[in-house]
Amino acid sequence: MRGSRQGGCSTLLLMATPIRSIRNLGPAMEGAFAQVGITSAEELREMGTDAAYAMLLRGGQRPHFIAYYVLEMGLQGRPWNDCKGAEKTRLRARFDRLKAENTPKTSALDAILDEFGVRPAASLKG
Repeated sequence: MRGSRQGGCSTLLLMATPIRSIRNLGPAMEGAFAQVGITSAEELREMGTDAAYAMLLRGGQRPHFIAYYVLEMGLQGRPWNDCKGAEKTRLRARFDRLKAENTPKTSALDAILDEFGVRPAASLKG
């Protein structure tokens, strides 16, 4: 934090903490979160694992269980490989629910057709 004085007023400027400052998270995760509008460690901590990961999924990121639990462990300040046993099983259930609720329902064929842009726009809705 820096303070500044301008025209007799005192202003406090807060510097956002980079996402990569969170344990286990690096530039790739920071970039993925930036693409969905989450740009600071403070925002990510405030949202929590499930809400932030849901935004990634809705933003088009492919679901990946390891990335999910790495995020959860990081937000708890724990090493990524600390997730084991019953805790990992509970996290897997949460991940599967998030994936089901936030991943677009597109068949493999539809995905290929979308990539080539051959499906009419009306068929892309819901």
